Amino acid sequence: MTAQPPIRALALDTATSAVVTGVVELRDEGPVTLAERIVTDQRRHAEVLTTLMRDVLAEAGVAGDALDAVVVGCGPGPFTGLRVGMATGAAYADALGLPAYGVCTLDAIDRGTPAPEAGTRLVLTDARRREVYWALYEAGRRVAGPAVDSPDTLVAELAGRTLSDVVGESRFTERFGAAGADLVTPTPASLVAVAAERLTARAPAEPLTPLYLRRPDAVELKDRKRKSLLPSATHE
Repeated sequence: MTAQPPIRALALDTATSAVVTGVVELRDEGPVTLAERIVTDQRRHAEVLTTLMRDVLAEAGVAGDALDAVVVGCGPGPFTGLRVGMATGAAYADALGLPAYGVCTLDAIDRGTPAPEAGTRLVLTDARRREVYWALYEAGRRVAGPAVDSPDTLVAELAGRTLSDVVGESRFTERFGAAGADLVTPTPASLVAVAAERLTARAPAEPLTPLYLRRPDAVELKDRKRKSLLPSATHE
């Protein structure tokens, strides 16, 4: 069988506290990373992302017009950080006439972590406001989530379920009696791995849909202000 030419993708994600971007070749044997940057700077997503994209393309020796697609992590994630990555990825793809494929960030984190021999894996990321984004996986397939809850609520909800693995920051995983890490993010290769079937099939691009899971603070404040300006209800 003739080997298929590799598919080159620019991958990026800003759904966690890190800015993740890289150039990945999807080959017959799987994704191969040509260059990547993972930088923790959640307050400067917009400032660092385009610079990092330029850096990984230069390091990989790949011009923008030599790419085949853009793969973007669509969350769940905080509103401000997430929209930076999605807007940048969509604009870049549109400028070069490339398809953009959105993937769930939690799916990519699961795909980038060695699979447990059996059982259920819980993947957690920081949702702020003392909450976590989460999803459950069995053999690489998402079986619940994504959703957002407080750690206490999630512990109670999963109390009767046996977890073979818990992936997330230590301050969250310790609630489930598991070791964690200081930083948990997808990688460019794992983002591409989740989109592999669509990339290989050269599937038509679809609009990138963010997984916010809750309304942004700005909207909530605006709505509360609007309600406070409404006249009091009268009864006839």
